[in-house]
Amino acid sequence: MAEDRTDTLLDEMAHWTGVVGQMQQLLMEHGATAALKMADDTAEILAKGQVDPKDMLDAQNAWWKEAVSAWTAMLPTADTAADRRFRGPQWEKPLFDMIRQSYAAVADQLLKGVEAVDGLDPKQKEQLRFATRSFVDAMSPANFALTNPEVLDRIFETRGANLVTGLERMLADLAKGQISHVGEGAFEVGRNLALTPGKVIHETPLYQLIHYAPTTPKVQATPVLIFPPWINRFYILDLSPEKSFVKWAVDQGLSVFLVSWKSADAAMATTTMADYVLRGQRDAVDTVRDLLKVPSVHVVGYCVSGTALAMLLAWLAAQGEADKVASATFLTAQVDFSEAGDLTLFVDDAQLKMIEQLATDGYLDGRYMGATFNLLRGRDLIWNYVVNNYLLAGEYRPFDLLHWNGDVTNLPAEWHRRYLADFYRDNRLVKGELDVDGVPIELGRVATPTYAQAGREDHIAPPASVWKLTHHFTGPLRFVLAGSGHIAGVINPPSAGKYQYWTNEAQVATLDEFVAGATEHKGSWWPDWFAWISERSGGEVAARGARIPGKGKLKAIEDAPGRYVRAR
Repeated sequence: MAEDRTDTLLDEMAHWTGVVGQMQQLLMEHGATAALKMADDTAEILAKGQVDPKDMLDAQNAWWKEAVSAWTAMLPTADTAADRRFRGPQWEKPLFDMIRQSYAAVADQLLKGVEAVDGLDPKQKEQLRFATRSFVDAMSPANFALTNPEVLDRIFETRGANLVTGLERMLADLAKGQISHVGEGAFEVGRNLALTPGKVIHETPLYQLIHYAPTTPKVQATPVLIFPPWINRFYILDLSPEKSFVKWAVDQGLSVFLVSWKSADAAMATTTMADYVLRGQRDAVDTVRDLLKVPSVHVVGYCVSGTALAMLLAWLAAQGEADKVASATFLTAQVDFSEAGDLTLFVDDAQLKMIEQLATDGYLDGRYMGATFNLLRGRDLIWNYVVNNYLLAGEYRPFDLLHWNGDVTNLPAEWHRRYLADFYRDNRLVKGELDVDGVPIELGRVATPTYAQAGREDHIAPPASVWKLTHHFTGPLRFVLAGSGHIAGVINPPSAGKYQYWTNEAQVATLDEFVAGATEHKGSWWPDWFAWISERSGGEVAARGARIPGKGKLKAIEDAPGRYVRAR
């Protein structure tokens, strides 16, 4: 029954696409008639010898309005004013206004059609909704040269050179297997990214440990150890100096260490979550504690590293070693995947089998994961660049976040398969069905002081999903809801004066209750985090000896940012 309804909707999509084509054909025929009339009238004016350019322009506008007025009157009212794809003044011309209005009307009908389909379970409904939305975005008239007036203007302006340049760019992107968001050579790790001074002081087959140089005469006694996600590169936390979370934290007087994960290769084919938890995170915690001779460290886990960090905390608690961690900070991290957002739409048995087939030599090429993330925001991260880069041949925008977005990492095939199945599909972590090297992982054991940050517009780790972490830990917990999404909501330096964040000191059970009683604060959440972590840092010590990278028992292997972040 559900399949029949899905087929019906697909038939509807085909029908309405055909309707648009018929309307455009009729419009062209009607426009041709108007053009012939315009030619006849122009000849008549010229024959009279009374040519007023203003009158000629007015007449031409009237003719074109006549050519499209019948069709626009038949279309339902559609508001395209807020759609930035159609903001250019060229879209106000009668012909292209009709095109955008007809597109908006058909798109609205298709999306409403999804909501009218009955007999689907919630996941199937979401998959159908996502597929339809992706189809609608792909079929936008802005994405095609002949229906985008800005592209047509550029073609005439450059005498077609933009199409040649765009084709060259498209072929280059096809050769490298991913769309380019920034120009080649605009950014480079060590040149204008990941510049915070430091040393690599420890290296394993899984990660390098970077120790950053202090910039203050004294530092807080308890160091901070940051675990970035191993999907993409660590320097999302160390972009240009004015955006760098790492540099900002160092400048506040924190001793900062960071793990730079290795991009997977064939040697990592059997790497599992237990390896990231124990041979990665626990090893780094013990390395920093031993180097500085401190009882505990503050740990920060971003995205998937936050999920692994929750498992580490539960493992340490089970082993009687919870006091190794003074506090834990979770940035857009999930432990309960029951409402994990659009990524769940890519996880079922058929898609898992397909992903397994894509993995070669024991690892999954990072470009596949990158394409998945881009598809979640196809309008912004795919079609926007098809138009700008290929059709308009516009200048590439030098945006460091987009460079990082395209700087993908390979993933161990076994880890990736189990991550999608165990977490996204089966949600086994919160069910207590997972173990790490034979130790059952029970999140209810975690009593570590916790700071949890979520992004209000996060489409990868939705705030409602991140909030669920508060249901499983038993220790003191501060939840902060930041403006923007998965990346910009985290990387928001105070100097930028952007966005906002919300706090709620009351004990509440749901995210809706949190929001209803929350206090809004302008700007970055970073100072709030620093104040919270400073209360748990045990005072200050002199920034000397082992607090200087390479001056303790662990000597410098190489300068930050190290080799692993550059490996492809």
